[in-house]
Amino acid sequence: MNFKHITPSEVLSLKEQIANQEGQIVSKTLVQNSAISMTLFSFSKGEEISTHESGGDAFVICLDGVGRITIDGAAHILHEGESIVMPAGHPHAVFGEEAFKMLLIVVF
Repeated sequence: MNFKHITPSEVLSLKEQIANQEGQIVSKTLVQNSAISMTLFSFSKGEEISTHESGGDAFVICLDGVGRITIDGAAHILHEGESIVMPAGHPHAVFGEEAFKMLLIVVF
C-alpha cells in the first residue's frame, strides 16, 4: 500500500487526521514517491512556510480555517473547501491567517 497513516476501506475526515499545535506547523505525509506527494499540514495562526519553489505542480485544498497562499508575489485567501494550484518553478509561500489545515498534493 502506498498510503501511510491511513486505514484502507475506512471513511475518514482529513481535517481530523492532523491537530493544530500552538506556535507550530505540523505535517503528516500520506504518500511520497517519485510521481506524487500528499501531505496534510496544520498551521497555527501566524505561522508560515516562507517563499520557495517546487519541482512539481502543487495543489492545495483548504480543509479548515483560513490560509494565505502567495504565488509570484500575489496573495490568495483560501477558506474551507477552496483550492488553488501553485505551478512548478514559481515562487510561493503559505501563511496561516487563522489556524489553518490543508492537504498538499504535489505531482512531479
